[in-house]
Amino acid sequence: MFTTAEVVKVRPMLVYASRNWQLLNAEYAQRLLLVFKIMKERHGYEMVLIEGYRSPERQNMLAGFGSSVTNAAAFQSYHQYGLAGDCAFVRNGKLVISEKDPWAMEGYRLYGEVAGSVGLTWGGNWKMMDFGHTEYRMPGVMKR
Repeated sequence: MFTTAEVVKVRPMLVYASRNWQLLNAEYAQRLLLVFKIMKERHGYEMVLIEGYRSPERQNMLAGFGSSVTNAAAFQSYHQYGLAGDCAFVRNGKLVISEKDPWAMEGYRLYGEVAGSVGLTWGGNWKMMDFGHTEYRMPGVMKR
């Protein structure tokens, strides 16, 4: 699901991303799982984690691709602390990562609402919108 031609075209480095829930902060993981449950039960959207924890090396590599990928270098992202995840939808057994698909965009809107309701910060509210991203901003982890 994570290595199809369509996915590789949109997210070429996704094959190397960590989807290991054990590397996520337990509080963040519980909140994100609750979001997935609400999205499925109330709105009919199945969701998956496409990237969670990122090593500092991977974060710097992604930052090297420029601001269209990320503005954050190592330790400037909640991913390095297991407090952020990038998520996408599954439709008919296929991963859907698209801002051109109206179904997905409605899902991202709902995802932002649900994530906010459980105390997560949604990347879709940022200047550089990151619709699939959420993070749990624990005090003292990073200074912004």
